[in-house]
Amino acid sequence: MNRPAASALAGAYRSRFRGRGVDFVESRNYLPGDDIRNMDWRVTARTGKPHTKIFQEERERPVLVVVDANPSLYFGTRKRLKSVAAGQLAAAIAWAAVRRGDRIGAFLFAPENHRELRPTGGRRGAMRVIQGLVDWLNPDKIHEGQAPLSASLERVRHAVRPGSLILIISDFFNLDEECHRHLSRLRQHNDVIGCQIMDPAEAFLPAGRFPISDGEHSAMLDTHQQQSRRQFERMSAEHGMQPKRMFQRHKCGWMVLETTDDPVEVLGRELRLLVGRG
Repeated sequence: MNRPAASALAGAYRSRFRGRGVDFVESRNYLPGDDIRNMDWRVTARTGKPHTKIFQEERERPVLVVVDANPSLYFGTRKRLKSVAAGQLAAAIAWAAVRRGDRIGAFLFAPENHRELRPTGGRRGAMRVIQGLVDWLNPDKIHEGQAPLSASLERVRHAVRPGSLILIISDFFNLDEECHRHLSRLRQHNDVIGCQIMDPAEAFLPAGRFPISDGEHSAMLDTHQQQSRRQFERMSAEHGMQPKRMFQRHKCGWMVLETTDDPVEVLGRELRLLVGRG
């Protein structure tokens, strides 16, 4: 990530997710995106430079990326696979958290397996999460089967520390009704954001014949008929709205990343929009 992009992203992150602690630790130079309510006016007057107060939990808030690596994530028609986009988004979050002074961890899920990386601070924490993502999302190790998202959320709910920021990265093809209960409980003591990963072809199919596979079986998909394409588009739109409605119902944040998007730009933009709504 280049320095200007990283700085802008960290600023948006900082503005949205200031810490909840009350233990004053130090004053430091004001950075764009800092909450003006935390300005240290005494130090500002003495030094002639804007300073802001830092609190203990604000510096060390646990940030968790939850990556749902079901087989449907290993799909892509333009620029990158959804799994790659998910990994890049998680990496951008990790670096933003580290620049903010928070601790970054991850829950990596697959149909019959999972891996937990406890929140760790500094560059070491970010690199640990990124290496875990590289290993977990390796296309040569596609996880077979399909597991409901609720099982992953339940595990996160029992392990997460209250006051955490949780970003759930998935295509949400495995959404189920039990997710309501777990999201509601997670949201009681944490900030939660859903991050939907999509490929453009999942919303609009071009006309033609295309080979498709679920990893076990292959077939040819004929999309020449306009009626079939429109039916697909309606189903796709409904799929996109279901998880969004669920997250918004529980007052969680929401963002969409397509495989053609720049993850850093999308994350920075969406965090700034969430600031306006918060």
